Amino acid sequence: MPDIQPIVMPKWGLAMQEGTLAKWSADEGQEIAAGQEIMDIETSKIANVFESPVSGVLRKRVAKDGDVLPVGALLGVVADKSVTDDAIDSFVAEFQEKFESAAKEEVAAPEPTIVEIGGKRVRYLKLGPDGGTPVVFIHGFGSDHASWLFNHMAAAETRPAYAVDLLGHGGSAKDVGDGAALTLAASVAGLLDHLGLSRVHLVGHSLGGAVATLVAAANPARVASLALIAPAGLGSEVNAAFLDGFLQEVRGKKLRPVLEMLVADPDLVTSDMVEDVLKFKRLDGAEAALTLIREANFPGAMQKISIAKDLGSLSIPVLVVVGEADKIIPAEQSQALQGPVERVVVARAGHLPHMEKSGEVNAALARLWG
Repeated sequence: MPDIQPIVMPKWGLAMQEGTLAKWSADEGQEIAAGQEIMDIETSKIANVFESPVSGVLRKRVAKDGDVLPVGALLGVVADKSVTDDAIDSFVAEFQEKFESAAKEEVAAPEPTIVEIGGKRVRYLKLGPDGGTPVVFIHGFGSDHASWLFNHMAAAETRPAYAVDLLGHGGSAKDVGDGAALTLAASVAGLLDHLGLSRVHLVGHSLGGAVATLVAAANPARVASLALIAPAGLGSEVNAAFLDGFLQEVRGKKLRPVLEMLVADPDLVTSDMVEDVLKFKRLDGAEAALTLIREANFPGAMQKISIAKDLGSLSIPVLVVVGEADKIIPAEQSQALQGPVERVVVARAGHLPHMEKSGEVNAALARLWG
């Protein structure tokens, strides 16, 4: 009998326990290809398109639009047209029975680790095996390690993968010194020392892209490659309205339109995402730390950071990924880069291409790492 292939609720990040099937975009009886966008799924961080992991005919849509389901739950079934409907129904019934049994034996997920670097608390999460050249993910302004939920686990399939909370963010210390990117970079370099990581791939988003570049420029022999996602530091312009709103708004109704500036499709911003940002801003010292970091790196409507010269000093592979519809840092700022830099422009993505179009970004990262 030809194979019957399940499509299940993905696990995007360790914190993800369930997802909402917002909308199917493939019909029963339709031939689908691996990598094709077949549905939209909402997580606690952001809504995201789900790409089919298999090719074949979508014989049955088990889950319906609006269903909230745990990770691993059956969403649909793919099989050849020659497979009978009875065989499909039997497969679904057997899958559901096994899934309910397995759910009772769920294993606890790894927890982030907190260490002291230069007398300050730094939090990070490690996934993946111990062998291979590690990758270190560095988030952007106002975020934390969980912003890599669509990329962290994918990287960890083949190598050690670390995601760090910058000073002033997440579970790391809110004492940020002068708040400058160089100070944040020194903390990241100190973490690499603490972990004994002699050679790494660095991936940085926005402010984290500038931080990653500064780490690489100060430690050239230590960095195997550099990937910059919507990086800061390549031009002078930045969206001051976003920065002002992110820092000032304390009510979800007013914060939502600010967060919607981050993405090409405003519908990707979920209520949980808004609430997560508000919770973080309520932490002791968080607001003061973010304000200091903003003033040190993005005073007014300009970027004080400049990394073009630092990038020019590097002899390692460099990948720059920008969203075509970025409303925070114009995508055009990366066009002036010289040298052997690969530039990827992601269509229908804004300032968060690694979340909005994670499949495309993960594929570019995999090519970079070899």
